[in-house]
Amino acid sequence: MNFQRGKEREALELNLVPMIDVMLVILIFLMVTTTYTKYNELQINLPSADAARQLEHAGEVDVLVDAQGQYVVNRTPVAYVSVEQLAGELKRAAGTAAEPVVVVSADANSTHQSVIRVMEAARVAGLERITFTTQASR
Repeated sequence: MNFQRGKEREALELNLVPMIDVMLVILIFLMVTTTYTKYNELQINLPSADAARQLEHAGEVDVLVDAQGQYVVNRTPVAYVSVEQLAGELKRAAGTAAEPVVVVSADANSTHQSVIRVMEAARVAGLERITFTTQASR
């Protein structure tokens, strides 16, 4: 016996809103937790610079790094003991300049670590502006 003979059945409906919400939560989770490594995929060839010589500005702190990792700050040799000691030398060399610029001139054969020490010492000393010198290509 069919007691619902004249009554039409309601059409079935697939509600996609909850499924879209779940997919967005999964997408956000994957975006937050995924690490993007670019070091393995990139082949880096460092360029040589052919720029015009910049004028010297007041408040520049010149730091020279030779191939053996020895430092010279404003024409004064500095024996490396620690980053804090090098930071003190940079701060002393900057003096009372408003916005001193640390100019790093590193030998092509100097170690990466010796340049990073200068950058870390500049950060500790509160010197935020750092630039690097290059040699014009021949």
